[in-house]
Amino acid sequence: MYLYLKGFCGVEEATFFRTDPVNKTRSAFRPAANSTHDWIGPPNPLSNLRPIVYHVPENESELEKRLRHLRQETEDWNHDFWTKQNITFSKEKDDYITSHFKAKGLTVRDEQGRRRPLSSEEMAVFYKNFLDKNRTRHANYNKEWYRRNFTITLLMARVALNNMWRTVTHSSKKSSTPTT
Repeated sequence: MYLYLKGFCGVEEATFFRTDPVNKTRSAFRPAANSTHDWIGPPNPLSNLRPIVYHVPENESELEKRLRHLRQETEDWNHDFWTKQNITFSKEKDDYITSHFKAKGLTVRDEQGRRRPLSSEEMAVFYKNFLDKNRTRHANYNKEWYRRNFTITLLMARVALNNMWRTVTHSSKKSSTPTT
C-alpha cells in the first residue's frame, strides 16, 4: 500500500502493485490525477528504502520538472546503492558464519535443525572487517549523497522563490487592475 502525506499530519492509504525486487521494476501504481501530494510506499525488501511517487503539478514549470527529475534520479541512485550494499552484506555475513563454523568442524545448523548463533564478539569481527573493507565505497557514497542533496536543496529554494515571485506579481497585477 502507498501512503501520501497530507500536510504535516494525517495519512491516507491507497492500494498499489509492489515493486518487483527480481526485475527491479518500479510499481505500476500512480496516484489519482487529482492528487496533490507525494505518495510513499512500503520499504523495498532489498534496499529497505521507501519508494516515492512524486506529485506532478498541473502547471509544472521547467525548474519544478528539473527538481522532480533530480529527486527521482537521486532516489533511484540511492535505492541501487543500498540494494547492492545489502545483498553484498548478507552474502558476506553468511559466508563468514559458514566458514567460522566450518573452521570449528561444525555446521551452521545444530542437531535439531536450528541455526547456530555466533557470539556478539565473533560477529563484531565480521562487522568491523566489512566496514573497513567498504570504507572508501561508503565515503564516496556519502560525498555523492551530500552533493545531490545540496543541489536538490538549492533547486527547492529556487522553486520556492519563483513561486513566491509569481504569487506577488500575480496579486499585484490583480490589485492594479482598475475597477469600473
